[in-house]
Amino acid sequence: MEEQELTQEIKPPANTKGLGRWLKDNLFNTWYNTLLTCLALVFLFFALKGFLTWAFTEAEWDVIPANFRLFMVGSYPQEQIWRVWNAIYILSVLMGLSAGLWGGLVLRFAVALSGVWFISALLPVELSTRGWCLGAIAMIAVSFFLGRGRTSLRPWILGGWILSFPVIMVVLRGFGENGVLTSNWGGLLLTLILAVVGIVVSFPLGVFLALCRQSNLPAIRWVSTTYIETVRGVPLITILFMGNVLIPIFMPGLDINQVLRMMIGITFFSGAYMAENVRGGLQGIPRGQHEAAQAVGLNYVQTTLFIVLPQALRSVIPAIVGQFIALFKDTSLVSIIGLIDLLGVAKSVIANPDWLGLQAEVYLFAAVIYFVFCYAMSYASQDIETDLGVGKH
Repeated sequence: MEEQELTQEIKPPANTKGLGRWLKDNLFNTWYNTLLTCLALVFLFFALKGFLTWAFTEAEWDVIPANFRLFMVGSYPQEQIWRVWNAIYILSVLMGLSAGLWGGLVLRFAVALSGVWFISALLPVELSTRGWCLGAIAMIAVSFFLGRGRTSLRPWILGGWILSFPVIMVVLRGFGENGVLTSNWGGLLLTLILAVVGIVVSFPLGVFLALCRQSNLPAIRWVSTTYIETVRGVPLITILFMGNVLIPIFMPGLDINQVLRMMIGITFFSGAYMAENVRGGLQGIPRGQHEAAQAVGLNYVQTTLFIVLPQALRSVIPAIVGQFIALFKDTSLVSIIGLIDLLGVAKSVIANPDWLGLQAEVYLFAAVIYFVFCYAMSYASQDIETDLGVGKH
């Protein structure tokens, strides 16, 4: 019997192109593409000329640094602002440790986050705020070097991320008379909390509802289907109004504040849409996968957890991330209920007599913040799809 050698497949080198070669191949490769490129450049020049002239010569950007703290935390008490920075430091340490251990996408996000804090420190804000920003950068850098190459820390870091949310909520809220009521949470802080809670909780809820809708038991399937179709049949603003009014009526003995009611409404609404995204992935799994799992002795739970769900979720990553992005933007609807999120702060700023007529500057700043977070989620999704080979055969 001849000895067989195991060889590793070596992929051909990537075909890299310089900027000049890329421009020639994609924009100036034929005479009509050259003409279209020139026409597009002329159109962009006239389209952006007015905006750039306004942005650099006419716009009054002083409204942003003057209300920077209001945009970030709303009416959170100034004397308790250390709670917010402690929460940021917890995330900075976890981000730095994760970047040093895993690198790649996490490292890029850590660098981007450090850049955000550095730019914030350069703004004309309070001296204490600059110190907090520089401290966050130092936390990320020190944590990065502490976690670099230490694979034994992986379970601890993962556990830290799981525990970070309840710990941060406790830090932000506090206890007793020295605590900060959730009614004082606002700005970007409130937007992120609502979005994170909605994303983290609606994902397992959506998976559960999708599995229930695929169940062979009629009662479970009908209940799940009724819930999904009912919630998907009404707009989110209706769910938020119902949650704000009906939850205190049906739970009179519980002191459920307005922020928690919005968390519940957003989660239940997003969970119904998430269920349909996951169900689309489940229906794309061939029946042979189930039969093969049963042939090797796996029961229903094992088949679902180890065979079906990983493949189903992998195939619907774009739809899931799209739902997350939509959820993040939909948190702006809570301003209609009376909560002062990022959009609510923008409305309150332009209502101030000192800043009348600056709607364009304020709303453009809010739009940039929404775009940055949505693009970050989209970028992470594309990186994950590339690593998992989604769309490749």
